Amino acid sequence: MGEPGQAPGPAAAVSLPVTGMTCAACAANIERALTKLPGVGAVGVNYATNRATVTFDPAVLTIPAIVETIRDVGYDVLAQGGRDSEFGNLEDLEQQARDQEYRTLRFKLILGTALAIPVVVLGMAHVHFPGVNGVQLALSAPVLFFCGWRFYRGAWKAVRHLTADMNTLIAVGTGAAFTYSVVATIAPAAVSADPHVIARHAPAPVYFETAVVIVVLVLLGKLLEARARGRTSEAIRRLIGLQPRTARIIRDGIELELPTRDVLHGDIVIVRPGERVPVDGEVIDGASAVDESMLTGESMPVDKDAGSTVYGATMNTTGAFRFRATRVGAETALQQIVNLVREAQGRRAPIARMADAISAWFTPAVIGVAMVTFAAWYAFGPAGSRLSTAMVSAVAVLIIACPCAMGLATPTAILVGTGKGAELGVLIRGGDILERAASVTTVVLDKTGTITSGMPEVTDCIPLGATDAAPGARVATDGSAEQLLALAASVEVSSEHPLAQAIVRAAKAAHAPFVQASGFEAIPGRGARATVEGRKVVVGSEALMRESGVDTAPLAGARARMTALGRTIMFVASESSLRGIIALADTPRPEARAAIARLHAMGRQVVMLTGDNEATAQAIAKSVAPNGEIARVVAGVLPGRKADEVKALQAEGRVVAMVGDGINDAPALVQADIGIALGSGTDVALEAADIALLRADLNGVADAIELSGRTLRIIRQNLFWAFFYNVLGIPLAAGAFYPWTGWQLSPMVAAAAMSFSSVSVLANSLRLKR
Repeated sequence: MGEPGQAPGPAAAVSLPVTGMTCAACAANIERALTKLPGVGAVGVNYATNRATVTFDPAVLTIPAIVETIRDVGYDVLAQGGRDSEFGNLEDLEQQARDQEYRTLRFKLILGTALAIPVVVLGMAHVHFPGVNGVQLALSAPVLFFCGWRFYRGAWKAVRHLTADMNTLIAVGTGAAFTYSVVATIAPAAVSADPHVIARHAPAPVYFETAVVIVVLVLLGKLLEARARGRTSEAIRRLIGLQPRTARIIRDGIELELPTRDVLHGDIVIVRPGERVPVDGEVIDGASAVDESMLTGESMPVDKDAGSTVYGATMNTTGAFRFRATRVGAETALQQIVNLVREAQGRRAPIARMADAISAWFTPAVIGVAMVTFAAWYAFGPAGSRLSTAMVSAVAVLIIACPCAMGLATPTAILVGTGKGAELGVLIRGGDILERAASVTTVVLDKTGTITSGMPEVTDCIPLGATDAAPGARVATDGSAEQLLALAASVEVSSEHPLAQAIVRAAKAAHAPFVQASGFEAIPGRGARATVEGRKVVVGSEALMRESGVDTAPLAGARARMTALGRTIMFVASESSLRGIIALADTPRPEARAAIARLHAMGRQVVMLTGDNEATAQAIAKSVAPNGEIARVVAGVLPGRKADEVKALQAEGRVVAMVGDGINDAPALVQADIGIALGSGTDVALEAADIALLRADLNGVADAIELSGRTLRIIRQNLFWAFFYNVLGIPLAAGAFYPWTGWQLSPMVAAAAMSFSSVSVLANSLRLKR
């Protein structure tokens, strides 16, 4: 990120699609210009995504001023995008620009190759006939100054701003070879002492084939790079492509079909079987099952009926329904996800600073090495070919040292890694987060809503006479467990209390026939009473039973066992006679046990935090980690103290990831080295956490850490290859090994190697997609 040009006030952010960048140094040039603007807070220019992300003070700086600065540097902005833009249209424009660039590169490559082949044949076969060098000149000029004009234009932009980049190296290298050859063609005596050449009985040696082959090979590398870079952003394009172009709505009683971008808040939207939901909203009538896998990664369709929330771009299956639009345009869950992924791809990992630091002086240093190489060969090279040998060696140094691979090493891996995370329902806020997650040593899990579902469920239903039933069993000697559940549900169906709703859900699941009671009365903090088919029924705590004159002693043993397991007890009595007890608990998520075991197997220490008492905490820990996979259980922790517990672990030297619901755990999420919000599909506390899991699945924590580790390995491999390539290639091109081995690198081979290095880095990054 760039340093601020001026301390900004309230921040706004914009992400602009930039055109005209040809290498990572172009991104650095734009970034330097933008950081000098007043009101800029942070700048990130990503060559891999062709985007400039700027955080700024809108009271000091405007978006048009930012765009104008980018154009002043010599680049262009495709459209003024941002968080509030119509992202579908913008993505279309970007895709069109990428396609146009690819077609242009392909045309120039084909034309350049067709013109270069005869030049190479004439040059390499040493064909001699009158005017042979003139023919090569006529064929070479269009290759350099039409097919390869982008490199010379880019070099001129760099010179104007007193910088140097990949284009500088290519332009200087090919320009030197071409200029030397032109001089040799027009005035051969200026470059050769051979009397046959001076008398024009033989052509002077020229290097047109070197210049044209370098241009063609670099164009080939750029074409392959453009194709590979297109693949790295597939995740975003696939998400955006899922949004339907049109929506069917009802306005003023008339059914209309109009573009999705024209849907307004409050519009009634109709969705038929097999159609995608255009925007977010709330179902008002009808029912269906909706495939939300594009948001959550969960393959099972989710049932929707009146009152359910639906999300734009999800797929309706068999039913039809109508819903009221509540979030449109940039507010939709899909757009928020796309923005998050784009911002993540624009944020650098700390490991990238090494490449940035080297790139800042790399090109000037290479030009210096090329000048030294030229001088050394001119001074000490073979007597009859000092000038040509010196020039060839210097050009080889300039070409092989192009720092494209270094510039692509980190951003391409982050681009693919964050995109892959989005496909898995794991939203990672940036390259810095991606890198930090790999070093996590301790994972802190909040119990309620994270290890458990956050919703109480009936675990035991024990009628009087079944006191020896095992925990978790609904067994009674007289078969009255379902009757007990039905009796309690008949009272609780009128209550909004979470425990009451859990009893009703359990009765429905067991097909227990409950009825609507009369005379319902809620007793806050203790339970409820009502009349069920003429009988007075009480459901609640032991204190309420005592107030109602009910003796709970016959079930004291069952109550003690359930309490020891950390379960909440609800007594049920009818006409002052005890009928049984119903135990409830916040039950573990289905995947919690496997996910915790996976984290343990990865070598991460797992800690559980909970505000519950010690007995409940230990019971949950034992159920999800029977073999001690949870290393530490901290009970009785209030929300305000969770951050202190995280801080204590950090004081022990641990790198802590805190996993919570992103709302009441916000202080702990911020305090942790990595905050992970476990989401329910859309409201994933994107602003509170470093990583947001779109689906409520603890496996996403391990996925995020594992993806982080793999991405970091890819980045290190990329950087090693880029540095190793240059460390080995530059001395070889300079002829440092010539006195002992006779090796001297041809500029054409150098160009091929340079292009291969960039493509190999991209290909290595794309391995993350698998």
